[in-house]
Amino acid sequence: MRSLLVASFVLAALSGGAFGHRSKNTTPVRRRKTLGFGPEHPHAVFHSSPYQIQTNGFLPMSADADPFEVADRFVKDTLGTRLTESMSYKIRQDSYTDSNTGVTHVYVRQVVNGLEVADGDMNINIKDGMVLSYGNSFYNGAVPKHLTDADHSGDPLGEYCDILSDEIRNSVSNTYDGQVALNDNLAAHTAELSHAHASHCRFQNLPYELSNSMQSTNDLADFRPALLQFMVAATPNDEVVQDILGNFDKHMNQMTVEAPTGHFAPTDESAELLVGNVPDAVSPVKARLAYIQVPNAQGDGTRLAAVWKFEVEMQDNWYEAAVSATAPHRIISVVDWASDAPLPTPENTPATYNVFSWGINDPSEGERSINKENVDTLASPAGWHAIPVANDPSLQGVRFSKSKGSWHHTTTTWGNNVFAQENWEGQNSYINNGRPDAGKNKVFDYKYAPKVTDGGDAQDEAQKYINATVTQLFYTTNMVHDLYYRYGFDEVSGNFQQYNFDRGGKGNDAVIANAQDGSGYNNANFMTPPDGQNGRMRMYLWNTANPYRDGDFEAGIVVHELSHGLSTRLTGGPANSGCLGWGESGGMGEGWGDFLATTIRAAEGQTNYAMGAWAANQEKGIRNYIYSLDESINPSTYKTLDKPGYWGVHAIGEVWAEILWVVSQGLIKEHGYSVELFPPAPEADGTIPTGDFYRVSTGKGPLVPKHGNTLAIQLVLNGMKLQSCRPSFFDARDAIIQADQVLTGGENFCTLWKGFASRGLGPDAKVEGRTPWGGGIRTNGYTLPTACRD
Repeated sequence: MRSLLVASFVLAALSGGAFGHRSKNTTPVRRRKTLGFGPEHPHAVFHSSPYQIQTNGFLPMSADADPFEVADRFVKDTLGTRLTESMSYKIRQDSYTDSNTGVTHVYVRQVVNGLEVADGDMNINIKDGMVLSYGNSFYNGAVPKHLTDADHSGDPLGEYCDILSDEIRNSVSNTYDGQVALNDNLAAHTAELSHAHASHCRFQNLPYELSNSMQSTNDLADFRPALLQFMVAATPNDEVVQDILGNFDKHMNQMTVEAPTGHFAPTDESAELLVGNVPDAVSPVKARLAYIQVPNAQGDGTRLAAVWKFEVEMQDNWYEAAVSATAPHRIISVVDWASDAPLPTPENTPATYNVFSWGINDPSEGERSINKENVDTLASPAGWHAIPVANDPSLQGVRFSKSKGSWHHTTTTWGNNVFAQENWEGQNSYINNGRPDAGKNKVFDYKYAPKVTDGGDAQDEAQKYINATVTQLFYTTNMVHDLYYRYGFDEVSGNFQQYNFDRGGKGNDAVIANAQDGSGYNNANFMTPPDGQNGRMRMYLWNTANPYRDGDFEAGIVVHELSHGLSTRLTGGPANSGCLGWGESGGMGEGWGDFLATTIRAAEGQTNYAMGAWAANQEKGIRNYIYSLDESINPSTYKTLDKPGYWGVHAIGEVWAEILWVVSQGLIKEHGYSVELFPPAPEADGTIPTGDFYRVSTGKGPLVPKHGNTLAIQLVLNGMKLQSCRPSFFDARDAIIQADQVLTGGENFCTLWKGFASRGLGPDAKVEGRTPWGGGIRTNGYTLPTACRD
């Protein structure tokens, strides 16, 4: 087992949403420090077969049964005699029913001794009284009698860093199938390992050093030492590191607590502290006590550890971390959320924008033109330039007379779905940053004609056209919001809106979209906190050409980043942003972005597309291969994940995106192609006409896209809702196949399996020794289910 780990136990160096990946271009890509790892859950399962579900002895209830009652009974049956006063559960408030499929997605969190088990998750998918599928990572070991009885030993970070060190030493001699690793990948692979080691392991011994040197009371209820030690490990700023280490007690005493009073401890499992004056945090840190699962000594199960859970927003990162509650305060897991009565609807005067139209990926594919505000009355009932006063962060504290009404009508790139602006200083401020003001007629028509410069003033030249840049970013982001909404990424499932029109979910979380962000070059990233907190997207200039190329003008990059918000909110429920942190799960978070960006730009009959080609100024883009059906152009299979250089989330994502691309082309071959990706606008009474977009249906069945490319988007999004937290490739594949069963009755069962199997992800595919970071030895599976072997 140790050899398997040493060969493949590697975390993505840029987890959680950075667009960039290896590139032959010598222009440097900004390497954002990021942490991301966590314990393995060998007992976690995702079951999508009725036979697997009925083995629990659970039988369907009546078709009109309350789905939450079904879920409650299912959890009780699953826990059986383990359900006691010490071990219980709670159904999370972000559970919801999909309005199209009728599937209710119920999210359950395990509770032990009154505290949440942070990674004890169950997602249950229910329709007509029947459990269609479920994922389960509930802790199933012995319950500690008291919080202080929880296991405080073990060091996942230390084990991870040891294996990283081994991998770095062996990287030059790594082989695959007896062949020396490709030279093009080897240097990037070694650099990625070194970056991951530098980010994670510099302070791996700090918990022990501080525990030995400080006269600590080891008070379980005092979160301050744990939080400060995490900040030492997390900050990229050496001055902050030295300040904390040199003035540890001073920083502890300067912290302020804005929540329950007492001895730095919440009074129940839901209580949450807000901690101010935390060095290098840009907002108060959220803290709460919890349990987390860590591997047992045998490696075949887990044990519980008491931890402080922290949510830490920093300049370049937004972390969800679990740190041992007692000294030595070891980091157990960490996820970086950065991936690099209804108001009456106001009358809307559509704006116009001089932009690269929807479907034009970048300036190499076409010219800018005048486009009208594409107001989809279902996705954006108030349009793109209206926001309720109560939900407008720019108006907080400003008094308005009643005559002004409840809506703020804007003439800038500021609306209910997105706040778009320049961020040249690279800071977290955005409300007062620069954005174009198009006047009362809302005509956003600005020149974009950057010139070749001597080099030193290339950035100044790019900034001359910032109004055109921000306009494009605002337009593209709103289009993506409306598109994803129509495929089911709505309020209850956690989409990004300030005001939710009383349609459920948590509002006040429009996307903060920063153009020409000054914090880096040649990349982009997206931060996805849970529903009800603003997502933040940072788009950079690319100094890969003269004049500089602006990532805001390459739609594929914007779509990729926004898709991090989509997949993070849909997987595991909108209130859980920790399900796509590393390994295969984190890789698929990248892969969905590439797949959806490629699908949106694709033209009928064309199947070869590169990612980031225009911005990076290289024809083949920034991935290892362009996406293609031709295996001589893109040979990626499931087994490719075992190759050197394929441990990082971006490389893993390339394989997943390629598999989805092949699967989608099979659907297109079967059902044809739709030039229009947007469903028809709703009728006056709210009904959705079928048009040439949906199949004509009878009864109360769900709306089913009739063409292969639109059906592929629908199945991929529906699959995200069905799959478990921290899914594997197998889990996501099975969820897509089940999504088709729910949507069409399984009409595409064999078409989907043929696509997956053609790239090694058939039912006989397997992996041995997989680690939470995506390691293991894989075997391609090319056979088909018996029903599809004709």
